[in-house]
Amino acid sequence: MQLKELSERTGVSPASIKFYLREGLLPAGRSVHSTRAEYSEHHVSRLELIQSLRRVVGLNIAQIGSLLRMADGGTPRLDLLAAVQRTVLGLDDVSTEHGDLRTPAGDAVVRFRNWPDVPSDARNSLNAHLALMESLGVPVTDDLLNAYSQAVDTIAAANISATTAPDDVNQLIMTAAVGMHLHGQLVLKLLALAHTSHAIRRYETHA
Repeated sequence: MQLKELSERTGVSPASIKFYLREGLLPAGRSVHSTRAEYSEHHVSRLELIQSLRRVVGLNIAQIGSLLRMADGGTPRLDLLAAVQRTVLGLDDVSTEHGDLRTPAGDAVVRFRNWPDVPSDARNSLNAHLALMESLGVPVTDDLLNAYSQAVDTIAAANISATTAPDDVNQLIMTAAVGMHLHGQLVLKLLALAHTSHAIRRYETHA
């Protein structure tokens, strides 16, 4: 298909498509003339991904470009998913002079759920948050960590089965990024409703 049809198929303006081509977010089409190129279904898939990352997830061009360069460069799937998670969830890039940040509470969570005892941005981010809570006088008990981690483990198991399914890298990033964003928001909304419901039950009975 030519640029005009690609624009019509995706709803992305020709000017935006040309911008994405210049920025390297969209691969060049197959040249058929000095002033004309043909585009494929891969270009359609890539444009849909870019639009979703911008409009649904709220990523900027630099963030999208970083993820797409990793995808196009053959980054292993596990590393790509980790980068998507770090970008979409805004995980803190915590670094220390002594390597990865560890806390007793964070180590306890790993033991409770029998999760792999390996460093990651997610684990560092959790440990940084646990350390912050401790410093503010809001300690987290083992019972609370056990209950919370059990709940999110069930959620994560359901999510990851979907995010690792697509073979196409554009669909992999789309499913992972949009899924993490929307499912994360869903969990927060459900938690808010649960808090409200428990508060109503507790305080209406005492009214």
